[in-house]
Amino acid sequence: MLKLIGAAMVVAASGLSGLGIAGNYSRRPRELRTLRSALQMLETEVAYGATHLAEALVQVAGRCDRLVEPLFSRAAAELSSSSGVTAALAWENALINYYPGTALKPQDLSILRSLGSSLGISDREDQVKHLHLTMEQIKTETTGAEEEAARNVKLWSYLGFLGGLMIVLVIY
Repeated sequence: MLKLIGAAMVVAASGLSGLGIAGNYSRRPRELRTLRSALQMLETEVAYGATHLAEALVQVAGRCDRLVEPLFSRAAAELSSSSGVTAALAWENALINYYPGTALKPQDLSILRSLGSSLGISDREDQVKHLHLTMEQIKTETTGAEEEAARNVKLWSYLGFLGGLMIVLVIY
């Protein structure tokens, strides 16, 4: 009886590990889409609302999906503080806090960092160009992430449980 409970625990643990990995593959495209949507809102605020960057970030944080809200609200808070932080540094600090809790890959972080280096240092038209470029890069990454998710979600889901069964068979 104890062996049966132990075997079930091994299969469950490895199955849940596989499901966790599969979840990251399926979460990444959704996070990228919500980031792109939030950046479109930011572009609208900057281009058509002629809103200051700190206020635009607050507006976006209030309207965007809860997945990306922490990034924009933290950047707005950093930029609004009276410490004299530049927009690039505020964005970088927000990314440092936001990135660890996501399913994003280093290349996604690199795209977002490159946007931060151009925030707040040029005129409105240039800001819009940088935002548009970032959205296009995220769109490309989203397509790749969706293809990767289609290939790997089922694989890792099954692999976790089958790996657990294999371990149980080898041990017993």
